[in-house]
Amino acid sequence: MTQTPVTLRKPEATDGFALNELVERCKPLDTNSVYCNLLQCSDFRDTAIAALTDEGDLVGFISGYRPPARSNTLFVWQVAVDSRMRGQGLALKMLMTLVKRVAAEGVDHIETTISPGNEGSEALFKKAFRELGAEYETSVLFSSATHFNGHHDDEVLYRAGPFAITTA
Repeated sequence: MTQTPVTLRKPEATDGFALNELVERCKPLDTNSVYCNLLQCSDFRDTAIAALTDEGDLVGFISGYRPPARSNTLFVWQVAVDSRMRGQGLALKMLMTLVKRVAAEGVDHIETTISPGNEGSEALFKKAFRELGAEYETSVLFSSATHFNGHHDDEVLYRAGPFAITTA
């Protein structure tokens, strides 16, 4: 498969609407409001990464934040990769680039939630944890019965770290 060249960068507020469209194309991801996506691309841009083609199409995005009580942690909220970009390692490339960026600011743990059965997300994060040399643990963060009234699968928390990024 031919690799499509992409540029990885911090998002800009002008990416918010394109992000909303990207997430809508990436079923089964939960969609957020356009306003939420605008905030992800502006107020949370330091913990997010956008992948754009040479034509300027947004084809990948990772949104995250640093929980106030755990400033050494990057919580990855959502990973979206356009279907035409899948199988090229884009999600891992974005994640590792983002982790390297925030590690320079004291981040040494990663958290995310993954619904049971989401094999793609499990594989992505387990591969990233291996590359970082980080052990991980899991626990149910939001249960289907308690938090979603049975209308959404459990959200299982994956927490990995500590890790150290070396630049050699």
